[in-house]
Amino acid sequence: MRPFLLNPLFASAANLPGIGPKTGKLLDRLLAGPAAEARIVDLLFHLPYATIDRRSRPKIADAPIGSVATLEGLVVEHRPPGPRSKAPYRVLVEDETGDVLLVFFLANHQWIEKSLPLGAKRWISGKLELWEGHRQMVHPDRVLDAEGLAKMAPVEPVYALTEGLFPKVLGKAMEAALARIPALPEWHEGTSPTIPALLTFAEALRAAHRPQAPEEIAPEAPARMRLALDELLAGQLALALMRAKIRRTPGRASLGDGRISERIMAALPFALTASQQRVLTEIRADLSGENRMLRLLQGDVGAGKTLVALLALATCVEAGRQGALMAPTEILARQHFAALSGFAEAAGLRLGLLTGRDKSSERSKTLDGLARGDIDIAIGTHALFQESVVFHDLGLAIVDEQHRFGVHQRLALSDKGAAADILVMTATPIPRSLVLTYFGDMDISVLTEKPAGRKPIETRALPIERIDELVTRLQRAIAEGARAFWVCPLVEESEALDVAAAQERAAHLRGIFGDKVGLVHGKMKSRDKDAAMAAFASGATQILVATTVIEVGVDIPQASVMVIEHAERFGLAQLHQLRGRVGRGAGQSFCLLLYKGPLGETAKARIAIMRETEDGFRIAEEDLRLRGEGEVLGSRQSGLPGFRLADPAAHAPLLAMVRSQAQRIVQDNPRLEGERGDALRLLLNIFERGEAIRLLSAG
Repeated sequence: MRPFLLNPLFASAANLPGIGPKTGKLLDRLLAGPAAEARIVDLLFHLPYATIDRRSRPKIADAPIGSVATLEGLVVEHRPPGPRSKAPYRVLVEDETGDVLLVFFLANHQWIEKSLPLGAKRWISGKLELWEGHRQMVHPDRVLDAEGLAKMAPVEPVYALTEGLFPKVLGKAMEAALARIPALPEWHEGTSPTIPALLTFAEALRAAHRPQAPEEIAPEAPARMRLALDELLAGQLALALMRAKIRRTPGRASLGDGRISERIMAALPFALTASQQRVLTEIRADLSGENRMLRLLQGDVGAGKTLVALLALATCVEAGRQGALMAPTEILARQHFAALSGFAEAAGLRLGLLTGRDKSSERSKTLDGLARGDIDIAIGTHALFQESVVFHDLGLAIVDEQHRFGVHQRLALSDKGAAADILVMTATPIPRSLVLTYFGDMDISVLTEKPAGRKPIETRALPIERIDELVTRLQRAIAEGARAFWVCPLVEESEALDVAAAQERAAHLRGIFGDKVGLVHGKMKSRDKDAAMAAFASGATQILVATTVIEVGVDIPQASVMVIEHAERFGLAQLHQLRGRVGRGAGQSFCLLLYKGPLGETAKARIAIMRETEDGFRIAEEDLRLRGEGEVLGSRQSGLPGFRLADPAAHAPLLAMVRSQAQRIVQDNPRLEGERGDALRLLLNIFERGEAIRLLSAG
């Protein structure tokens, strides 16, 4: 239950004075997303991204051209257009130094005559321009008398809007929301070394929405720093409570004797990299220790995480326990099952597959095998953590592509076993500044090398007008037995349109290559997707046209060409992931970025970085700089808590401090009791870290 004190913050924004149902729907669209309702807290967390500085109040002759100015003048002449004329309505205003013409297109004449009566003094604020040698202001932002000027904000916040929502309406809603902030206790102790004069939470919100100077909305301004500190502390405290919950259950040592791992190693056609060996040592130390493992394994595309996962699972099975590997998609789960089956057979490991579309007879057989302990390792999708799945003795749960699952899902899987260890893996290189943000409850291992013998992928960029030239080159490569992915553009944030684009490109290529062209997209039935992937893997088709459904984990070593159409529409991390689908064999691989010009600065930067480096961690840092944290980690789509007040790039220095503060709080006051504990519970509620609060009540 949310504390009663916070009810005003979580009330509907549509109930604010002067909003009503129509504007309420616009606020929902802007702040809450599909089928959700905007609340007052959503308004308050919608911070301005710019300001309009109306403090400059020069005489008319001294006002700088091309800038916003606030001018006082006498209304001396009205020049309305003729009865049928489409000319604008003009009003001449002057002071002792000069004059300015106010220009109104398609104007309401009555409003102009009422707002700018002849002979009256008025304050006009807007952008001053020069037209045919005369000063003019087209549609001034403000037309005020002295009383109106006294109420005008000298520095006006500028917010992101949605179609149909006007700045004035949002501004009124924001003022009404600021008046609803309840009196809250302080959850920070003393002042912060980073922000010596710490504002209260309410003061910081008011200062952020009522800046007195443009620099007050910068990330390093005191109000923004305070709000960032609060949001980061809520996140780190939630993670620290999660870690404490997992660590409270004593671990069980899984001591392997190496017999299965050795058989797997003997079946490998190559040696492990030094990086893989180091990471395995870290994981095995955790498995054999008394504390439960909670570790993140980061590895760049193609760094060999799956093999590390198999060897970790083998160690657990050697100790007489079971393992589980959970993948985010059925394609990936089936691929893991197929890839690991060969090694497992050689080593005497018994694998089971569990996905959402298993036949009931297959599913029953797998469930029985897991419950009896006849299956050593279960591989599957989120179907693995459903209630009906019972393990005989789950020792290690591995989650692949962790950022696509919520924290509660990884807890649900770990709860399937008595003190099961958890390893989460991602092939999405995460910027250093974000690792603590999202995975602050974990120990971290990083795979930094690619397996020996892999050549760098040659990356080239081509304008889309040269597509025929590309197809000719592709014909030569296909004739020599090459296999190619052709990824179709993100048309919009619409899967239906993306599918249409893929179908159209597949039809075009079939006209040239015939039945050598396959197609895979997210709207296909799972069995059809599997069949398309299998045909490509076997070489029955040599070109696979796809949407980004192949972005993560698809492993076909024979594929050596990746074409990304409309590369300018993809983010850097996504381009890097897609490129990583090739370059997995010993031959030379190519990535061709087809773009439609003219390119914007960001798109140019992305393509330049892709051509310059294959280092996923550098690419991730650049992606964070260009796009922001929510998109780097896919949190817009996956339900991860993307930040609204903190800027991970700008506020990274606060993170380490906040993390140690959160760990100290959980160490000293694990159940968040007493006055400060109550205040910290309010903080967790405000930032909707409900999972952490449920852990407190669960004990």
